Amino acid sequence: MSTSEAAVRERLTRALQERGEEIADRWVELQMEQALLDTDIGEAELREEADALIEALVPGLQTGAPMDRVVTSSPGLHEAVVGLSLRRARAGATPTATSLAVLALKEALLKAVQRDTRDAEELFASAVFMNRLLDVAGALSFETYVEGREEIIRRQSQQLMEQSTPVVRLWRQVLAVPLIGTLDTARTQVVMENLLQAIQDHEALVAIIDITGVPTVDTAVAQHLMQTVNAVRLMGADCVISGVRPSIAQTIAQLGIDLSTILTRATLADALAAAIKLIDGPGPDGDEGDGR
Repeated sequence: MSTSEAAVRERLTRALQERGEEIADRWVELQMEQALLDTDIGEAELREEADALIEALVPGLQTGAPMDRVVTSSPGLHEAVVGLSLRRARAGATPTATSLAVLALKEALLKAVQRDTRDAEELFASAVFMNRLLDVAGALSFETYVEGREEIIRRQSQQLMEQSTPVVRLWRQVLAVPLIGTLDTARTQVVMENLLQAIQDHEALVAIIDITGVPTVDTAVAQHLMQTVNAVRLMGADCVISGVRPSIAQTIAQLGIDLSTILTRATLADALAAAIKLIDGPGPDGDEGDGR
């Protein structure tokens, strides 16, 4: 580390230690003045973020790491930037606004340095150092935001998928899964997991997969259905597919898809009646037993 860089680090560290509250106040003020927030994050939360990041900057500057590695090599500083970005992501701020908010710290920090020196060369050296330091922080915040939002979207998609494929108890030991929309690989996995768990929890003997809400059945959809049926059978339960409309029956026949080993019915009511027979068998007069 050169003598000039060491002097800049010392100057910035002193400013952070002696004027930390002033820097935090100015940084919060800049974010609000420049409309860098498009969320309902309040001033108190902004100040909390500012205090955490400024506090983490001091030990970060004292690590002796190169200027462009201070943020990534200091665990506390790295965590402060990542935490700020994730909170902004959850609050719905844009990635650009998040990184610009971090970069606004440059102005607040440089203003504090100006209280100690008016020397042009010293101020220029400090500005260059801060640019290299906080540009990395801004890039990290952008990257963290994007990854955080992707994770949030994946989690929300998973929750929506689970909610869109509920397992319903229709009768004693009879469950049903009403499918609506396209049945792809990811959704098949969710359906299978939820259904198998429900079979175990309810000790079900029959599972009805209702495809009334599935617009089309092609080879891929049929394969997904077969996978689910096979998994249900491995759990010791029978499977009935309901909602086989004339158009779907014709498509299946034209595609040469063999569903002969699976019990199918046109409506959910017919499937339930068939399920009750599978459980209780026909009554003494050939009627369905009381399967409640």
